[in-house]
Amino acid sequence: MPILNKLITTAFPLIPKVIVGQVAKRYIAGVALSDGVRLVKELNKKAIIATMDLLGEDVKNAAEIEEVKQGIFSILHSIQENGLKSNVSIKPTQLGLKIDKDLAYRHIKAIIELANDYGNFVRIDMEDATTTDETLAFYQNLKSEGLTNTGVVIQAYLRRSESDVRALVKNGANIRLCKGIYNEAPSIAYKGHQEIRDNYLKLLQIIFEGGCYVGIATHDEYLIDRAYAMINRLGLKKDQYEFQMLLGVREKRRDQTVNDGHRLRVYVPFGEQWYAYSSRRLMENPQMAWHITKAIFIH
Repeated sequence: MPILNKLITTAFPLIPKVIVGQVAKRYIAGVALSDGVRLVKELNKKAIIATMDLLGEDVKNAAEIEEVKQGIFSILHSIQENGLKSNVSIKPTQLGLKIDKDLAYRHIKAIIELANDYGNFVRIDMEDATTTDETLAFYQNLKSEGLTNTGVVIQAYLRRSESDVRALVKNGANIRLCKGIYNEAPSIAYKGHQEIRDNYLKLLQIIFEGGCYVGIATHDEYLIDRAYAMINRLGLKKDQYEFQMLLGVREKRRDQTVNDGHRLRVYVPFGEQWYAYSSRRLMENPQMAWHITKAIFIH
């Protein structure tokens, strides 16, 4: 199976989009905002909260950036109108970070201000390492302007993350902690499976002990078990953290976490740029290759 998964992953660009689309249905709510709203309603009925994400990163000009901003505004309006238990995740590059930093900051600020009006929250996602400094600076600037309804993401595989976490903890940051999925150089990123796990747990303990709210974003049973143990050892309350998972991944474990009494949030992506998202998730989780194989030969 691992060999087959590797072959499928390598050949991914050659696989017809219609086949990839069959698999993507498991991990993506759909193309339209209404698809995301429908799915979040279903999750909320199961006592699961959500974060909605409009897919897309490669914007090319100010007009596209404005369109993305308006799309995210629509998500916030829909969450409010439908009484959904969901916040919003945004990517700085889809709002122009690599085109015009000042414009990107203004758009991100406008989104967070609207969310604040609604009593909602915006998670600023972390992307590849070339954006880390700017993303963290955006977050700190927004907080200094009084916008506290926002949080940032730390990727445990980056060697710099411990110093970043320690700085964020001093400022009472709301942090989503994940392993990281971008292919970074060994000089700046841990590559070993266990060393990434070890760093994840080290960072999680720093965040917990610093009294910050944290989204424990992982599907790794090893990390989930040790997070449980850490929560119990530190005597943390249920409102001091949440677990987070991707749509369509480890649903039985997701439901068990909810049944265990923990708050759990599911990442609900939707939008036209589903193919690029599926490509990244396949690289992160080659087990998806098995679902593609079934779609090819069983459809």
